[in-house]
Amino acid sequence: RRVGELDQLIDEILLASRLDAKEADIGTVESVDLTGLASEECARIDAALELGDTPHSLIVPGVAKLLRRLLRNLLENARRYGTSDIQVQLTPVTENGHAWVSLSVCDRGPGVPPELRERIFEPFYRLPGASEREGGVGLGLSLVRSIVQRHGGSVRCEDREGGGARFVVMLPA
Repeated sequence: RRVGELDQLIDEILLASRLDAKEADIGTVESVDLTGLASEECARIDAALELGDTPHSLIVPGVAKLLRRLLRNLLENARRYGTSDIQVQLTPVTENGHAWVSLSVCDRGPGVPPELRERIFEPFYRLPGASEREGGVGLGLSLVRSIVQRHGGSVRCEDREGGGARFVVMLPA
């Protein structure tokens, strides 16, 4: 188990280094079916996927492997700090004449205090009280932000109605 954890840590550190090096090749940008990718990842951990009133494939330009890693990191984070009530929402959004896809991952954990909502995206930062027993070293959300930025999007953390945290990723469609 420890070897597996070390291997994952090394992979995360290498990916973070590649994403930080702006000239590094991050992979082939192609049309990615975010709906299909989210369906697979939600089924893997038994999370609920909401596609709105008119569900259809939502396509974004990106590197499929990185977008999968982004979603997997958010889901692992929700599972680690939340409960089994994890919800993923995919919604098309239009802002200022530009098409976006909103991807939200919601949990019923303790939430994130407003003053720490930016800090949690810093490399190696963990909320006060997070223990080694819960796993992770504070790279998951940092990788999420780096991946989102390399895809021309944004990510934020907010309260989930009824308790918990909601991570909202906006990606160009």
